[in-house]
Amino acid sequence: MAVQIAVIDDWQDVARDVVDWSALDSVGQVTFLHDYPADHDTLAKRLQRFEVICVMRERTAFDAALLRRLPNLRLLLTGGMRNAALDLKAAAELGIQVCGTESYKHAAPELTWALIMALSRNLVQEANALRAGSWQQGLGGDLHGKTLAVLGLGSIGTRVAQFGQVFGMRVIAWSENLTAERAAQSGVTYVSKQALFEEADILSVHLVLSERSRGLVNAQALGWMKPTARLVNTARGPIVDEAALIDALRHKRLAGAALDVFAQEPLPTDHPFRTLDNVLATPHIGYVSQQNYQQFYAQMIEDLLAWAAGKPIRLMTAAG
Repeated sequence: MAVQIAVIDDWQDVARDVVDWSALDSVGQVTFLHDYPADHDTLAKRLQRFEVICVMRERTAFDAALLRRLPNLRLLLTGGMRNAALDLKAAAELGIQVCGTESYKHAAPELTWALIMALSRNLVQEANALRAGSWQQGLGGDLHGKTLAVLGLGSIGTRVAQFGQVFGMRVIAWSENLTAERAAQSGVTYVSKQALFEEADILSVHLVLSERSRGLVNAQALGWMKPTARLVNTARGPIVDEAALIDALRHKRLAGAALDVFAQEPLPTDHPFRTLDNVLATPHIGYVSQQNYQQFYAQMIEDLLAWAAGKPIRLMTAAG
């Protein structure tokens, strides 16, 4: 009997065409779902019949309560090898296997730099003014000679630091586990947490969301920043205290922010980040690129074929 396979979180209706799904014809039937996340009742009804579900990163949360309401589910496939929205312990207890994929490493740093450039040069305002029949609106800022502060010097943070160096910026970094030696290997100056915020002209967030990093960029940290500084977050929304950031932006204690991630996604239609004039906001597109989607979905297909053959690959476990 054909395995029922769901590809969910396909918000842009692109999954069907980005790779060739016909490799799964011998395994089962693939259904593409474009709905946004919903409550458990709606999700349970929507996903009830599926044995395999392909999810896109952390768009839909599969906690223990939802997993228990999906008795047919045998395999969860996710883009990336880390997904905080999946309860791996509950999945294991229910006999549901979870497999991931490798990630394309260039999409997020490239978007981060695009946001930094657009924010510093007022590109959106200038482009919109031209469309509206106007001309030059103000003075853009320069990056050369300014200080780029990188919060979290992992693979993405390191790449962003390299971009900053190419643009002639002074690059500093801090995170709880970062050492001066590790920073020096990337040609970056290690500073204290407070100095990171105080000295930043551009502060770019590149931490993994954890209980330790949640709310780390709080009112105190934002208060250390210069009123001419700008904050960029392409990591995870909850790392930054949204209420504190909104307050700082409203009262011009911060020059601006470029945000690709939010505490709630999709962002509510009445959210201040949609209307504040010193915010450049994009709808979590850091990993939404042609190459990244091709890699995610192609490897999900590989995972599914391996699982169907009884030899699962790229398994994710609670301990892992």
